[in-house]
Amino acid sequence: MSWDHFIYFGIVALLLWATGAWAAWRDRRTVAYVTTVVGLVVFFAFILGMWISLERPPLRTMGETRLWYSFFLPVAGLMVYSRWKYKWVLSFSTFMALIFICVNLFKPEIHSKTLMPALQSPWFAPHVIVYMFCYAIFGVATLMAVWMLVKPSLHQSVIRNPSPVILHPLDNLVYVGLGFMTVGMLFGALWAKEAWGHYWAWDPKETWAAITWFAYLLYIHYRLYRPREQKPVLWMLIVAFVLLQMCWWGINYLPSAQATSVHTYTN
Repeated sequence: MSWDHFIYFGIVALLLWATGAWAAWRDRRTVAYVTTVVGLVVFFAFILGMWISLERPPLRTMGETRLWYSFFLPVAGLMVYSRWKYKWVLSFSTFMALIFICVNLFKPEIHSKTLMPALQSPWFAPHVIVYMFCYAIFGVATLMAVWMLVKPSLHQSVIRNPSPVILHPLDNLVYVGLGFMTVGMLFGALWAKEAWGHYWAWDPKETWAAITWFAYLLYIHYRLYRPREQKPVLWMLIVAFVLLQMCWWGINYLPSAQATSVHTYTN
């Protein structure tokens, strides 16, 4: 398997996901589930093929992490669709996956077998994979937040939940996403200890990870103590997702991070 094969797997997966999104709008749930899952299988087959050919998990470069994000976006969309039957969510997750797949097609970066010693830790792969999954969960939550800001009348009865105990769908997504982010941070700390001799050093990447974690924690506490509030929490999710982007790839463009960070992605 080589990177040249990606366009074929990506197109087939996108067509299947688009079919699933169309079926969701048409209330053809079985077709939506089957086509979306088959698309995920096709896409993961490429990831697995790259893993075998590279003889390492495809997680080193930004292009490789975008592969996982493209895969987890429809996973998160399917979870939301299965639980709350939002017809539009598969369309949004497919569109977002399309963007990241196109970025990888036009800017594939270099995918070599080389893996620096620090990345050979057994904690590296689960750390990144768990983070990509929680990023996808937060991505879908952000899309829902934007949708609710645009169409508040469709969700007012749910957002104005008088009880902080009965959670809104957004709350469930944030709880799941923050839980996986916490696990990912723990994996990262174990990886850092093995690779660099310390669990946490306030590296620029680690600092932004902590800022992002606290941003989503703020959302949870705000929802618990002010369950009737609408717009503030939706904007909190959008701001938190912007911070997440800074943590994921934004720091690569900071001069201070390029000079000192051990977590910046390079080819």
